Amino acid sequence: MKNNQELAADVAAAIKWEPLMSGTDIKVTAVDGLVTLTGFVDGNLKKYKAEDVAKSIIGVKAVIEHIELKFTNDDEKIDDAIALEIIHALKADVQVPHDRITVRVENGWVTLEGDLPWNFQKQAAAAAIRPVEGIKVFTNAIRIQPDSSDEIEQQAIQRALRRSSSMDDQDIHVYVKENHVTLDGVVNSYFQKEEAERIAWSAPGIATLKNELSIELRD
Repeated sequence: MKNNQELAADVAAAIKWEPLMSGTDIKVTAVDGLVTLTGFVDGNLKKYKAEDVAKSIIGVKAVIEHIELKFTNDDEKIDDAIALEIIHALKADVQVPHDRITVRVENGWVTLEGDLPWNFQKQAAAAAIRPVEGIKVFTNAIRIQPDSSDEIEQQAIQRALRRSSSMDDQDIHVYVKENHVTLDGVVNSYFQKEEAERIAWSAPGIATLKNELSIELRD
């Protein structure tokens, strides 16, 4: 098992290894698997990349991202320009029903709203606007309203989890109440926790999903 200093050092080294993160100064602290990222970057993609890299490191159980965007006056964008780029980005992604999404921008704070039938569409919308520069804060307020009224099949979700090689031999329990799903149990990494959630969301009819999986590292 890594101690706090070793884990922080591993995360910091992995972030610096990424070409996109060249020249950035991200500070990393770790306490019992909880990793905190602080510092300044000049673009949204770098914020997301730092968080994604941290989640991929063995020993990380949770990530708190406090990285701030720092623009020069020349880099500042007006809200209208940001909104227009976001609209174009959403339209360009075939996974996103852009006509069902409303975009709000206020002083660089971007909010996406609307009702979509699938969670993957909500996540695709968020991913589509990542490259848009000038976004200071992002809130994904899109709600999931399933088109299907079929009863969620608990056993189908459990079988899907068992089929995944990344979920092999994991202790995951699925609980279903109406169109709400809860995942409980133990996995070995942050990746497995997020992957289990992604797999479960593929079941039709889910409106909300609560991921209560805990991470326990194997020796």
